[in-house]
Amino acid sequence: MSLTTNTTTPQSVSIEVLESPFLQAIVQQIRANDAYGAYRNWSDDLLLKPYVLSRAQKREISVDGEVDLVTQSRILAFYRAIAVRIEQQTGLLSQVVIDLSHEGFGWALVFSGRLLLVSRTLRDAQRFGFDTLEKMAIEGEKLVQKGVDLANRFPEVGRL
Repeated sequence: MSLTTNTTTPQSVSIEVLESPFLQAIVQQIRANDAYGAYRNWSDDLLLKPYVLSRAQKREISVDGEVDLVTQSRILAFYRAIAVRIEQQTGLLSQVVIDLSHEGFGWALVFSGRLLLVSRTLRDAQRFGFDTLEKMAIEGEKLVQKGVDLANRFPEVGRL
């Protein structure tokens, strides 16, 4: 399954992105929320690059300041991708709520109807990222699967 991109060179899309439905969902979320078309010509790899941070890079990011809007958008796209993947597998409309304090602490919630599908505590949100795209895809799919399991166990609650 190939991604719909506006890149001029299809080789710029990595095999990881093409093979991971979760990474495809994140790219889709980033592009869907690009109101001004700033990412129109960006490759999928380039869109996902900010999600990959080494431990050394994370240590360099100060947690003393506010969480910047770009980081907040990345967090939101990550959890919206989880919601989209749950919707695709269950047919239940899923929504995302992110509540972050100015210090970078808070919650990420994915729910459907009255059913809470995913609940994650966010700490040091300024440093949100993963060691590799593969680890991000694994973590995302793990959360998707937990949400799908709950949705399948309690479908009547998810439809309310």
